Amino acid sequence: MHLTPQHILLAGATGLTGEHLLDRLLNEPTVAKVLAPTRRPLAEHPHLQNPVGPVGDLLPDLQGRVDVAFCCLGSTIRQAGSQEAFRAVDLDLVLAFARRARELGARHFIVLSALGADRGSSIFYNRVKGEMEEALKAMDWPQLTIARPSLLMGPRSEFRLGERLASLVMRWVPGKYRGINVCTLARALWRLALEEQDGVRIIESDDLRRLGR
Repeated sequence: MHLTPQHILLAGATGLTGEHLLDRLLNEPTVAKVLAPTRRPLAEHPHLQNPVGPVGDLLPDLQGRVDVAFCCLGSTIRQAGSQEAFRAVDLDLVLAFARRARELGARHFIVLSALGADRGSSIFYNRVKGEMEEALKAMDWPQLTIARPSLLMGPRSEFRLGERLASLVMRWVPGKYRGINVCTLARALWRLALEEQDGVRIIESDDLRRLGR
């Protein structure tokens, strides 16, 4: 069954994936409004509502109907500055956003996780992503979609040498480990929003790539 979401809540609209997803949402004729709280202002658009400030501080004041919520929040330990700061964004803020989305009536929550997410992992990054996934499942969403992309490939505002080198390799790796272009990922996320399938779905990177073609 296919839905036509008209009112979207989006977190992480200034990030690599969120930026591409926002552009897609604002160009979809069925989308009446995108509510996207961000730390820095976005370009104006007649279908965009953009509260500006620290996203965690903005959550209590968000208002309006929400059909589907997309969460593209995410950082790196280097960006965040510490494991504790990383956890505050990639776990605590994601869960706070999910709770507010549910309060606003969202039935379907779509979250950007990561390849290898596992709360039992010895790798801190993967462990936090796994904890985030399990906490979202415990919220008992009518529909929860967890997207686990591999390395994201696309233009970034900041230069990351490690990711630039990795992308040259990951472009040719087979299966779900191959890197995924952010435009492809944005298309896949929107198509997942159109599908009504109760319960939890985990979509690995190779399936995201197929969906986003």
